[in-house]
Amino acid sequence: MNNAEPPGPVVVGIDGSDAAVGAAEWAVKEAIHQDVPLRLVYVIQIADRPMRSADASSAEEDYAESSLRAARLAVEATGLPVKVDTAVLYGDVDSALIAESSSATLICVGSVGIGRVANMVVGSTAAILAEEAHCPVAIVRRDEKWPPPEAGFIAVVVDDQPDNDEVMRWAMEEARVRRAPVLALGVWPWALFEHSHEGFYSRLDDWLRRYPDVQVEVATTRLSATRYLESFIGAVQLAVIGSEDANRVPQLVGPQGLPIFAHADCSVLIVRGKRQ
Repeated sequence: MNNAEPPGPVVVGIDGSDAAVGAAEWAVKEAIHQDVPLRLVYVIQIADRPMRSADASSAEEDYAESSLRAARLAVEATGLPVKVDTAVLYGDVDSALIAESSSATLICVGSVGIGRVANMVVGSTAAILAEEAHCPVAIVRRDEKWPPPEAGFIAVVVDDQPDNDEVMRWAMEEARVRRAPVLALGVWPWALFEHSHEGFYSRLDDWLRRYPDVQVEVATTRLSATRYLESFIGAVQLAVIGSEDANRVPQLVGPQGLPIFAHADCSVLIVRGKRQ
């Protein structure tokens, strides 16, 4: 008897913003690839109270339903065959989405908009999910200045960290989902730069054999990954990182609509928890 739990849905946090709709559209291919439903959730904020629908006004509930309907229509407009579920939840936004993540394959939010409060660069709830969710988290950036988010590299660091196999697996799978090339980065301090190539290429060669259909370009740098990717602004659609690097999300996503440089300005997928 197989007692393994079936994989959970790909969950998208919806709040009526364009960023959230963009996250829903981005998540469609992920749900299809994982063979799971797409679950769109709107959380009506009821701070410090039990989660009861009676505490929400009819106007709030109407707005929640209309936001979910708009996101669902955007998903259906992709023409892709995905099952879509929607739900209105009640309570603290951060807590509700973290609870959703405990049974999700992946949770997605827009880089701004969720919670209506900005946390410097990314939305406050996006930042909290990056640090505290129980499953992988995608923070999806949309910006009219750059090409569509499905144009460009999937960037990933290849190293010997304990979680790097899972990070690499997600990156290579995302390359398949998005039909995109991978930018594999070797990042070493100055003192180790001349002596780290062999291990890097050995690890990378293993992934090339597992994913012969994925195009991979290689780059090595003495800079940090976030600093290096600054030079790829507009050329990277998604950076895949481990949970230990979740604090780097603002440096990768970058500011929305602000004249600040030194950001990769890309979506980010934080690999957290085991893959379903």
